[in-house]
Amino acid sequence: MRLVTYRTTPTGQARLGAVTGDRVVDLARLGSVAGVPLPEDMLAFIDLGPDAVSAATQLLKAYEGKWPVGTAIPFENARLLAPIPRPRKNIFGIGLNYVEHVAESNRTLDTAKDLPTKPVIFSKPPTCVIGPGEAIEHNKEITQQLDWEVELAVVMGRRAHRIAEADALNYVFGYSVMIDVSARDCRRAGQWIYSKGQDTYGPFGPCIVTADEIPDPHVLDLSLTVNGVTKQSSNTRHMLFKVPHLIADISAAMTLEAGDIIATGTPEGVGAGRTPQEWLWPGDVVVATVEKIGDLRHPVVAV
Repeated sequence: MRLVTYRTTPTGQARLGAVTGDRVVDLARLGSVAGVPLPEDMLAFIDLGPDAVSAATQLLKAYEGKWPVGTAIPFENARLLAPIPRPRKNIFGIGLNYVEHVAESNRTLDTAKDLPTKPVIFSKPPTCVIGPGEAIEHNKEITQQLDWEVELAVVMGRRAHRIAEADALNYVFGYSVMIDVSARDCRRAGQWIYSKGQDTYGPFGPCIVTADEIPDPHVLDLSLTVNGVTKQSSNTRHMLFKVPHLIADISAAMTLEAGDIIATGTPEGVGAGRTPQEWLWPGDVVVATVEKIGDLRHPVVAV
């Protein structure tokens, strides 16, 4: 199931929808018609667990092609927001999680040349999240080195505390796309949150694909273009620490909860790693893609 958060007007209520063909189906409204209570927002839906996914899937199959009045709209009429417009907690970011990216970061960002022996974890605050099509802000007073990173995002489906790696994927609700925007000249004494946590630095979406549709998250192509030119192109199989390891490692010390997001790292091809280095500037357009999930397209604007 492909789940979105959407509006029908610029100021309308954000609602939970499922993309089916060329339609966005409002799950709460469809559930109301069928006598199956379903929530209006993504986090409440995730909180309900697998039973909600099963109930919604059955409803979509039962009514496909004959949507009751008021329950479905053409996809082009839906204004997509970030699937979780306001995460409950900071996003868990993973640094240096692709071998080639470790090497390019060592050349240009003064990070260690050796592969990490444990996941490198940082965070991005909820306020950095923006939805599909929203602008990435370039503040020239703060940065002259605005950079891009395409990442597979993991969305947790239930509370995970000291989870075994072998069980970890059972705790995943679904997957999405995130661009880890970074101001490379804003790192402070090795701390990354000011560099990576500024407003608009967390483009997220366009949807969450439930885990049943992506049984193996380590076979997905991912790529990023700037102004139509490919800058990153890789596959999630090249992750140094795979998704189960990341979940087990984080949950060993910090409880993961339903709706928490893990951005799993980026492959080589970031602007800082290029010769000469390349940066994002107002007027640029960034498009990030992860196979089976979709595209995120964002303009860069001056503020």
